Amino acid sequence: MPSPLDRVRSALMDEGLQEALLRAATNNQVKVESLLRERPELAEAARRARRAKDEAIGRLEELIDEAMRSLRAINAEPHYAETPEEAREAVARIVGSGKLVVMSKSMAAEEAGIREYLEELGNEVWETDLGQLLVQLEGGRPMHTIAPAVHMTRERALRLVNEKLGANLPEDAGIEEIAGAARRFLREKIVKADVGISGANALAADTGAIVLVENEGNIRLVTTASPIHIAVVPVDKIVPTLQDALTVAIAQAGYAGLYPPTYINVIAGPSSTADIEQVRVWGAQGPKELHVVLLDNGRLRARETPLRDQLRCIRCGRCQFECPVWVHTANNWGGPVYGGPMGLNWTAITWSMEEASKLAFLCLGCGRCDEACPVEIPLSRLIRWLKTQAHRPGRS
Repeated sequence: MPSPLDRVRSALMDEGLQEALLRAATNNQVKVESLLRERPELAEAARRARRAKDEAIGRLEELIDEAMRSLRAINAEPHYAETPEEAREAVARIVGSGKLVVMSKSMAAEEAGIREYLEELGNEVWETDLGQLLVQLEGGRPMHTIAPAVHMTRERALRLVNEKLGANLPEDAGIEEIAGAARRFLREKIVKADVGISGANALAADTGAIVLVENEGNIRLVTTASPIHIAVVPVDKIVPTLQDALTVAIAQAGYAGLYPPTYINVIAGPSSTADIEQVRVWGAQGPKELHVVLLDNGRLRARETPLRDQLRCIRCGRCQFECPVWVHTANNWGGPVYGGPMGLNWTAITWSMEEASKLAFLCLGCGRCDEACPVEIPLSRLIRWLKTQAHRPGRS
C-alpha cells in the first residue's frame, strides 16, 4: 500500500484528478457563497448547531446513556462499540452471511470498514450513493466527506459504469445519463436487499431519533425497503434534543451548498402501525428491526485534548473545498479515511496521532479553513498543535 506522502505525490501528478478537483471546488465555492448571502438564516442555524454540539461534548457520556435508553423505548436495539473491530462484529452478528446488503454513504461505516468486512463474510454489498458507488466500482476510497467521487471527471465516471455495470452508454453521455444507469442497476438491489445500512447526520438523545439529510433519495430507500435497518453512528453525532438534531442537519446542508435539501429523514424506531384497535405493533411496510451501533473510536478520549473542538464538526466538508492543499490532493492528504483540515484532526482522533502529526506539516497555515467552518472549529490552531506532537514518545 502506498504511503500517505506517496499518495500525495501521485495526486499532484494526476492531471485528471487536478481537473476534477478544480471544477468541483470552483462550483462549490460559488454555490456556498451565494447561498450564505441569500440565506442569512443559515448562519443562525450554524450558531445554534455550535451551541448544541458544545453542550453535547460536555455531557457526552450522559447523552450516550440517555440515547441508549431512548432507543430501547422506541423498540430499537442499541449497540455500543468502543473500537472499529467491535462495530464490525456488532454489524456482522446482525447481518450474518449470504445476504444482500445495501448501504447509504456513511463515513463512520468507512472508518470501521463495514462494507469490506461484510463482503469477506460472503455477503453481496452495494453502495447506493452515486459517488460512493463510483468509488466502490474503482476499488478506491471517498475523496470528500459529502462528495466521495469528487476526484472523478464525467469521463471517468462514464467509463466505470460502462465497464463495471455494463451500462453501454455512448461516449458523449452526460451526467444525467450516468446517474440513470446507476439508478437502474441499484433499484433491483435495493428492492431485494435483506439489510439496509446507513449513517446519521445527528442522533437526538431525548428521543432516540436519527436525522438524515440527503438529495438522492437513496437513504430513504435504504432505510425503509429492507426488513432490517442498521445505523452506524459516531458518538459525536449525539445531540441533546430532536430540535438540535434537525438544526445540525439544516446547517450541514446549507454549508455543503445543498440547501434546501431534497429530503430530511427522521427515523424513530422500526416501522409500526396502530390502525387496528389503536394497538401499536412493530414491522409494518418498513423495517421490522432497527439497530443503532454507537461508535466511540477515540472520541471520548479526545475530549481531554485540544482536539475536543473537532467533536463539534458537522461534516459539511466546507473546510476541504476552501483548503489550497486539499484542492490539489483531495483525501489523499489527511489520513486513510478522512482528508483535508478536518481530516487531519479526525485521523488523530480515530486512527493515529503520529500519522496525523506528520501529515500536518503539509498544511500551509493560511487559516482559510477557520473562516469556512460554520461551527467555528479553530482548525489551523489544532493543526499547529498536531505539529508539536510529531516524534513525541508514546504517540500512536
